[in-house]
Amino acid sequence: MKADEVRGLSADQLKDKLADLKKEQFNLRFQKATGQLEKSSRINEVRKDIARVKTIARQKAAEAKA
Repeated sequence: MKADEVRGLSADQLKDKLADLKKEQFNLRFQKATGQLEKSSRINEVRKDIARVKTIARQKAAEAKA
């Protein structure tokens, strides 16, 4: 997911996206632990997507305050 795509989302959509990404991260961790994970690079992608969503949500909150 690109940062431009994330910036186009509303605050509620960002919360939903963050929840979805955290669920996916949880499932990927389980798959890794049980040896069923096929694409291990997806863990890093999801982690970075979570960081992107959190960063942009924080930026939007700061802009709303200012």
